[in-house]
Amino acid sequence: MLSTQNPDHGQAPRTAAEPGPARTTRPRVSAPLCLLGFLAVYAVAVCTPFGQRAENALFGGYGAKPAWIYGWSGAAYGSSAMPPLEQTAMPTLFVGVVAIAAVALVRRCWWQGCAAIGVVVATVGTKEVAKMILPRPDLVGARVSLVEASFPSGHVAIPAGLALGAALVASPRVRPYVVTAGMLWLAVTAGAVQATYHHRPSDVLGSALLACAYYGLAARLLPSAHAPGAMQRPRALRVVALVLAAAGAFVAGARDDSVTQSLVFGAAAFLCAALCWATTATGPARRTRPAPVG
Repeated sequence: MLSTQNPDHGQAPRTAAEPGPARTTRPRVSAPLCLLGFLAVYAVAVCTPFGQRAENALFGGYGAKPAWIYGWSGAAYGSSAMPPLEQTAMPTLFVGVVAIAAVALVRRCWWQGCAAIGVVVATVGTKEVAKMILPRPDLVGARVSLVEASFPSGHVAIPAGLALGAALVASPRVRPYVVTAGMLWLAVTAGAVQATYHHRPSDVLGSALLACAYYGLAARLLPSAHAPGAMQRPRALRVVALVLAAAGAFVAGARDDSVTQSLVFGAAAFLCAALCWATTATGPARRTRPAPVG
């Protein structure tokens, strides 16, 4: 005989109009994880003899001239540097912040605009503080030119902060293309400063991790109505973005005198861009129970 007992007996009836749990997206790469990565890179690459020897070995060539991007780096006499290298760093930072503020003003997204400018200022400001308080002890008896503190890279902090800041104020439809352009710019800059012997791989990774940490923090602190949602990234765009970033990283990091250096510099530059791509992605939605009605 079939039972007539209600299977939901003892439970409150659920109506069709009853709202389910609210869903909010969250950054796939968290701010604490990025900060932990920043400290780990510094501890391993700067504070251990192994790390110092490994990175110092990458600077045994013939200076900046063998770098493919030497003519555009500003290192050549009378040449103009591509932003944000050499003397273009501060103008690039100023123009970038003004552009972000202008977009926020036009779109009237005040919360996102403040968060975006905060990401840029915090990234560059923390870079300055870190250079002052994070020493580079000479653990391996390196030559004078290799003992100067350079962690993290200021030149890489600018495109990383501006690219992630722009992602916060861009409209959802445009945001994937903004991130793609920012990835390419960051990859080329990170490759160039390594190939011209201005910075080590740990320096560029440190700056990228800083920017990602502040983006993740900003995305968490923004009110839910203004937080960046999941981006509709066409599958073709994902491939194009990664290919462009890889090409820019390895071309900008290439040198005539060493294949090993070129590969290492390119890989570090591409990793910086990939970190920004992963940070602006969103992970599984977290559920929050709505307040009870009545």
